[in-house]
Amino acid sequence: MKLGYPCINRGIGCTANSTFRLASYSEERLVQKVENNLNCLFQILQYNVQNGFYFFRISSDLVPFASHPVCTFDWVGHFRGQLRKVGNFIKEHSIRISMHPDQFVLINALKDDVVERSIRELEYHCTILNEMDLDRTAKIQIHVGGVYGDKHAAIERFVDRHKFLNPSLKRRLVIENDDRLFNLKDCLRVHEKTNIPILFDVFHHQCLNKGESLRMGLELAGQTWKKSDGVLMVDYSSQQPGHRLGTHAKSIDLQLFQEFLNQSEGLDFDIMLEIKDKEKSGLKALEVLEEFRKAS
Repeated sequence: MKLGYPCINRGIGCTANSTFRLASYSEERLVQKVENNLNCLFQILQYNVQNGFYFFRISSDLVPFASHPVCTFDWVGHFRGQLRKVGNFIKEHSIRISMHPDQFVLINALKDDVVERSIRELEYHCTILNEMDLDRTAKIQIHVGGVYGDKHAAIERFVDRHKFLNPSLKRRLVIENDDRLFNLKDCLRVHEKTNIPILFDVFHHQCLNKGESLRMGLELAGQTWKKSDGVLMVDYSSQQPGHRLGTHAKSIDLQLFQEFLNQSEGLDFDIMLEIKDKEKSGLKALEVLEEFRKAS
């Protein structure tokens, strides 16, 4: 069971998701930003290993505008050495990696141009992980997408579009249950038709479910992962008090996290903490996890 946090380390003073406006795009600016992002990513990963974090979500902004038509620069060739350096470090320390494209990635959209942009963005993410030479346990997580007034048709569109994705991307793709539209049961329907593993989001399941207990949800999602995919990935957060339902907590509630570990005892999965203060809460969670391991 590995534990990590997504994209940003708030303590080391270095960001791996630095970007710029499309209106100011230039190859020089792109190279500058990507060099910074890759250097910072390496520093974050070093920090993580030193502090016991062996799961990390790489920012989608690692290479700004990589999937946009404005970018004709051969960033893959230019940064291949740095990407492989990062990948070698990841493999050397057995770090689990994920990526999570923005919400505009909708392969079941009604508009063809949205689908085309979404696929280009997914292929960019796949290229990052391939160039790092990571195996298929490094995943790209997406939501099923929009309902557009007909959930059955929306799922069928997802399934149909998935058939035409390139095999390398298919091996990395996972779907996540969300908090408003597609619950775990819906994701299981997609899995039955596509064999896509389901990344289980604990908080989303609490917001939207069909009565399945937390443990049942973890077990059902875990059964969708093959050995070659690695163990189940789990996103963990909780409700921020006083905010609308579905708002992620700013910092971890250690009592709730302990209860989560108790409820899931005996199951194997990697935990991504979607907590807003990132590694600060992560360090506290690691202490709780270590005590849990000793007691188990």
